Amino acid sequence: MPVDFDAIRKKLGQLSGQNSRRNSMWRPQEGEETTVRLMSFPNNDGQPFKELWFYYNIGNTPGLLAPYQFGKPDPIQELINKLRDDGTKESYELAKKLYPKMRTFAPVIVRGDEGKGVRLWSFGKTVYQSLLNIMLDEDYGDITDPMDGRDVKVVNTKAPGRMWATTAVRPRGKPSSLSNDSSQAQQWLDEIPDLDELYTLKSYDELEKIITDWLNGDDVQEDSGESSTPSSFTSDDVLPSDTTTGYKNLDEAFADLEDL
Repeated sequence: MPVDFDAIRKKLGQLSGQNSRRNSMWRPQEGEETTVRLMSFPNNDGQPFKELWFYYNIGNTPGLLAPYQFGKPDPIQELINKLRDDGTKESYELAKKLYPKMRTFAPVIVRGDEGKGVRLWSFGKTVYQSLLNIMLDEDYGDITDPMDGRDVKVVNTKAPGRMWATTAVRPRGKPSSLSNDSSQAQQWLDEIPDLDELYTLKSYDELEKIITDWLNGDDVQEDSGESSTPSSFTSDDVLPSDTTTGYKNLDEAFADLEDL
């Protein structure tokens, strides 16, 4: 079998730490305005960005990929289904802690910090909707196009008295190229990180043990040295309130969870 040099390069990047989540991720800083250029993931069924679903706050694990999104057996989803069938308020409260949340990922070049190459920005539903609406606006179109897309201003602010910061996105007025250097632009396009290399799907048995330990109060602190949580939370990531107030019945409450 011939040597796969691309595989060797990836392995070298892993050994040197270049492919670690810590080096690959970018997030806006509170109180700052940053200009970024978003890029599209290749071979992604025509969608510019990628969605992943994670379970959060189960014991001391910062974030767990949900197997059901890949068509695999999922013990946590099985428990959620049992809680839904039970239909009690107590079941709803527990299910609310378990329901997965979607995180969306976009490759970005941070203007003024291009030397760090392509990084991944992870954001929640509100920012995702804003970016898709911008792309559907005929005045902007495909803002990820490497030749005549648009840079985007990302503004992260937290109002006094608010627990969570708010992220707003605004496209620049004029189209521009990803880079004035065509070879640099192509290098960035070739170096878009592979999400499959950054997040590991745990086995059914591993997840079953994690959720069982959590339910029994036997979970212990995991110290991997690197959080698997994609990003800090902002206002568009907040779960529903801790009560079912405002719902006509528990069926409506569970339906609201499914829309997260």
